[in-house]
Amino acid sequence: MGSLLALGAAGVLFGDSWLAKSGFAWFPFLFAFLMLVGVLAPRELVRLFPPAQRPSEPLVTTGVILALLVNWYPALRLQFSAVPASPWAMLVLVLGGVLIGAFLLEMNRYTGERGALDRLALTAFVVTYLGLLPCFFAQVRWLSRDADVSAAMLALVVFVPKCNDIGAFFTGTFLGRHKMTPVLSPKKTWEGFVGGALTGAAAAVGLSFTAPVFQYGAAEAAAFGLVVGLAGVFGDLAESLVKREGGAKDASKSIPGFGGVLDVVDSVLFAAPVAYLWFGLTAP
Repeated sequence: MGSLLALGAAGVLFGDSWLAKSGFAWFPFLFAFLMLVGVLAPRELVRLFPPAQRPSEPLVTTGVILALLVNWYPALRLQFSAVPASPWAMLVLVLGGVLIGAFLLEMNRYTGERGALDRLALTAFVVTYLGLLPCFFAQVRWLSRDADVSAAMLALVVFVPKCNDIGAFFTGTFLGRHKMTPVLSPKKTWEGFVGGALTGAAAAVGLSFTAPVFQYGAAEAAAFGLVVGLAGVFGDLAESLVKREGGAKDASKSIPGFGGVLDVVDSVLFAAPVAYLWFGLTAP
């Protein structure tokens, strides 16, 4: 299953790059992937919450989908206007609209019982977590006019935290002795953390040779791997916190061997904003 997921990620990257070179720069494979995540991930996350605190699944799913669609707003606007547009202002509008919609929904169904504020807060949380954070991932695709360079950037965002996970797993399995977070994630060890960091850095250095992404060569790539890999670890732990609060081991059983969609994308959700900032400040 891991090999299939890796092949799917490669297909998204190279398929879109091939289409971009043919003049179709809308990145449809990335669009399809994010829409799939936008439908499945909110469903998993909402169902981790206690029923009394559970926000409206249709509302949060709609909010997440709209937030992800905003990434294609500038490209769509260019079809009708020469004035450039930013997706971030539209994203703020979507987030505000979802919050207002949640208020209206809770006011309509209010019976005097407690729980309305919990559902409002969790609505904002789900849409921010699964709507806002993936936007940084999508926007990496537009940081370079060269589709091969932006594909390499996206590959780094995906494979650095995932290689970090793989390195941490094997190092922790064979050498792990000291627990890193015994309550939050009991299987994580400091030995695994170090092994994962080194594997993520090595993956970044290896991928840096596929396109001119880093101005300062292998040294910058290694630093990127360490920083983005660390962000990925935090993303993994963040989802572990949510699952512990929900009393679940995995977000769902939809992906054999991995759990749910959330269990696959959790590290990338935290890695993407860090990578976006890094590339935005340093990319040639």
